[in-house]
Amino acid sequence: PEHDTGAEPLSLQAMTGILPIAVVFLVVFGGIYGGLFTPTEGAAVGAAATFVAALLKRELTWAKLRHCFYATAESSAMIFLIFIGADVMNASLALTQVPAQLADVVSGWAIPPLAVVSAILLFYVVLGAVMDELSMILLTIPIFFPLIMKLDFGMPPEMTAIWFGIMVLMTVGFGLLAPPVGLNVYVVNGMAKDVPIAESYRGVLPFLASDVVRTLLLLFFPAISLWLVQYIR
Repeated sequence: PEHDTGAEPLSLQAMTGILPIAVVFLVVFGGIYGGLFTPTEGAAVGAAATFVAALLKRELTWAKLRHCFYATAESSAMIFLIFIGADVMNASLALTQVPAQLADVVSGWAIPPLAVVSAILLFYVVLGAVMDELSMILLTIPIFFPLIMKLDFGMPPEMTAIWFGIMVLMTVGFGLLAPPVGLNVYVVNGMAKDVPIAESYRGVLPFLASDVVRTLLLLFFPAISLWLVQYIR
């Protein structure tokens, strides 16, 4: 009985601790799905709501605010450098017509379209060991997308574009978890310094297995990922 009475306040304290996160979640996603603001604006609303929650909980000090400012400046600088590099590469690709020439070459090989998509997805898994999602997408989509759009998957072009986008988004996340160098696994393991990296990899194996099954299902049965699109168009 003594143990039970001690567990209730602990559970209530845990629920109180996650209440600000739940409120921010409801405000952001409620506003997006309620049509109050776009997802881009929702990011700003979420940041402002998080700032207000930190002020109300009296957890925001000048030292933490300065650290957040510097971290935001570093992240923003990195993201804008990626955008600049992607713009330069896109301009060079447009001038040299490399994507169109690559699409013509691959089309002339008479390779099954699903085999081409499979090779691209495997490439993303390997690339995920050394790059983040934003860099991978910005630097590779201008090359791969025209190639995919020239292949015949038995679907309208807009459906092919949506399906390929879904496959890429799923696979870049998979690449950041897959061994031997899953960047997200290293980030999580760095937060739990007393946990061996091998144990962290064992912990993500069930998620990797489910991702493989899900990716294969959507690869061979595109209608699974497209049936809802037909109702919201």
